[in-house]
Amino acid sequence: MSLVPHLVVPHLVTTLRAAGCVFAEDEADLILAAATTSAELAELVERRVAGQPLEHVLGWAEFCGLRIAVDPGVFVPRRRTEFLLAQAGALTVPGTVVVDLCCGSGALGAALAAGVEVELHAADIDPAAVACARRNLAGRGAVHAGDLFDPLPDALRGRVALLLANVPYVPTASIALLPAEARVHEARVALDGGPDGLEVLRRVAGEAPHWLAPGGHLLFETSERQVASAVRIVTGAGLTARIAEDEDFEATVVIATRNPHAVIR
Repeated sequence: MSLVPHLVVPHLVTTLRAAGCVFAEDEADLILAAATTSAELAELVERRVAGQPLEHVLGWAEFCGLRIAVDPGVFVPRRRTEFLLAQAGALTVPGTVVVDLCCGSGALGAALAAGVEVELHAADIDPAAVACARRNLAGRGAVHAGDLFDPLPDALRGRVALLLANVPYVPTASIALLPAEARVHEARVALDGGPDGLEVLRRVAGEAPHWLAPGGHLLFETSERQVASAVRIVTGAGLTARIAEDEDFEATVVIATRNPHAVIR
């Protein structure tokens, strides 16, 4: 690149720190690596100082060791979701039929498919997210545009062994309390879970038994305070449920399973 790092870095770090970037040194290195000209560097720094998420500025997020393309406005995959992926990976064997609902950038599906060959389908209602997911899942899976199960091929009904649904679960009234990076710069549809944060989950759980194979699993994140209600929702839909938690990731995952002998009407 044409920039001179030893001259640029101190000023860049100072600028980022003044804008409230806690890890200013690390961010400076990443932004410098992304910029190919002084003009591009100035643009990237201006966007970051204006409050855009670093991942949107760079155009990618790191998730499970992968670089996931993340365009402006698209939900940035969280580190805690790596715990959900670990739970999914433990249930996956080659050839598993996987559906990633509310897929966002496609990070979950991409990371899962990077470790084992699966039949992967992903879906999201947000056009910007679908565009990202199609880039991230190119050659690994099919990405469908639409609301939850609506765009999925009918041939998947009763065949899905693993249903990943990283549904939005922030209560509507709590959206205003989120950091500006999420509240302002990520699609609201990826954050807002309705009055109690569980509206999208209710819709997913209500239809999941018709799509899951006997013994198939639905996995989703929720908050610690919502987990009891979330479990009631999936058990009310006829699924059994267990909870997995990790303090390091500050993550709570519900794993709901279709009874192999249940008759779905």
